[in-house]
Amino acid sequence: MLGKLGLVSGLLLVVAGCGAPPPPAPVPQPVPTPVPGTVEPAGCLGTGVTVKSGPVEAALGHRAIVLTLTNCGTTPRTLTGYPEVRLLDKEKRPMAVEVEHGTSYMAIDPGVSAQTIQPGATLLSVVSWSNTVTVGSPEAGAYVTVAAANGDPEQRITVDTDLGTTGKLTLTAWNPKLKN
Repeated sequence: MLGKLGLVSGLLLVVAGCGAPPPPAPVPQPVPTPVPGTVEPAGCLGTGVTVKSGPVEAALGHRAIVLTLTNCGTTPRTLTGYPEVRLLDKEKRPMAVEVEHGTSYMAIDPGVSAQTIQPGATLLSVVSWSNTVTVGSPEAGAYVTVAAANGDPEQRITVDTDLGTTGKLTLTAWNPKLKN
């Protein structure tokens, strides 16, 4: 009898255990990652401009971002030439990358000319690269710093740049419109 009673008690414990909810699963903690296109410092700089980037565009192993400079000041600003650009790694250290001015697979360089932008108006420039891998280890940048002109303050923009082994960026001059 005790054997049957033990068996029945054991079954009741098993059945009772089936109705109990399982312990809560651990909640994964979010890992903070930079948001693509985030600009630091954000807002209008003392020079009266701000620069932002669009998303990375890709085509046949080539990549590009469009930089948009906005005159957020109260007076016109004239720029001639190319923005100053540096590539940084994920620890925000400068990378040894050649910056070439001119036309690339992704954009036609309009050439250097004086561009006066009124408050609220914009200028565009394209930063492009190839992710070709030949000999060596591929490199990737995590940020691009942009100054509207030589000597202006930089803004750091979060941009994943998969350079492959090329070690080169190509940059177009500031212009109100992109050339196709």
